[in-house]
Amino acid sequence: MEKKVLITGASGLLGRAIYRLFEEDPTWEALGLAFSRAKGKLCKVDLTDPQALEKVVDEFKPSFIIHSAAERRPDMVEKQEEQTKNLNVMATKNLCQVAVKNNAWLLYMSTDYVFDGKSPPYSVDAKPNPLNKYGQSKLDGEKVVLECNKDFGILRVPILYGELEFIKESAVTELFTKLTDTSKSFVVSDYEQRHPTHTRDVAKVIRQMLEKKLEGQALSGVFHWSGNEKMTKYGMICTMASVFNLPHSHIQGDNQPTAGAPRPYDAELDSSRLQSLNIGSYTLFGKGVHECLEPFYKQGT
Repeated sequence: MEKKVLITGASGLLGRAIYRLFEEDPTWEALGLAFSRAKGKLCKVDLTDPQALEKVVDEFKPSFIIHSAAERRPDMVEKQEEQTKNLNVMATKNLCQVAVKNNAWLLYMSTDYVFDGKSPPYSVDAKPNPLNKYGQSKLDGEKVVLECNKDFGILRVPILYGELEFIKESAVTELFTKLTDTSKSFVVSDYEQRHPTHTRDVAKVIRQMLEKKLEGQALSGVFHWSGNEKMTKYGMICTMASVFNLPHSHIQGDNQPTAGAPRPYDAELDSSRLQSLNIGSYTLFGKGVHECLEPFYKQGT
């Protein structure tokens, strides 16, 4: 197998981190696909167009495909169910079929939202039970992947943050706008337990997985990766306040379930399957979020 990897969603929060890691590694050849935010070296492709997708994959001939393109905003999914199905499910099916044709191994990025959050931590063989349409759409995508080829992989990850193009690109870093606006009072969820995970760590885990594949390690089915610090969104704000030495008395925690699309209470992912293969990367939340937000703090957000 050649060290050639194709990444979908390469302009998004996660895909950008994955693409950058491989792009900066001289031992790998990477092609990033994007659509609405395609720029620079990224190739503009509509994943819901099977012919366009097939053409670019046939020309690049990747050994690996990382499928990170998705509609990932739960409240948006509730409003745009058909568009979500086209991207999260139908485009996934198109990509899987092209991967099979090109003998490429596909890794599908999924979410902790496939679980209901009632009995954490969740192992890779725990039964999914999504509470909202976003979680269901990603679970439907998982099923499409493994029905197409049981040797393909699925990597579930929790709430993400990382290097940003704009502060509201991540639901984690968006909280910083409330922290820095002391002219108003805010109420932030102190109910759902989350495990904020740096996109760079996810990218490193993926590269380690592909390196294992190149060594002949069989990797198929479901994998989990997650940061190992549990906190609510209010807890995240408190950490941000601490690392930037900012007041947060204008923000109150809300111990009731978040309004909008239902969220799991605690969908903690058990990462032991990857850990047993000596795969992993952790960034402490305080350190990671300071690094991501510092440019915006200097600009006055």
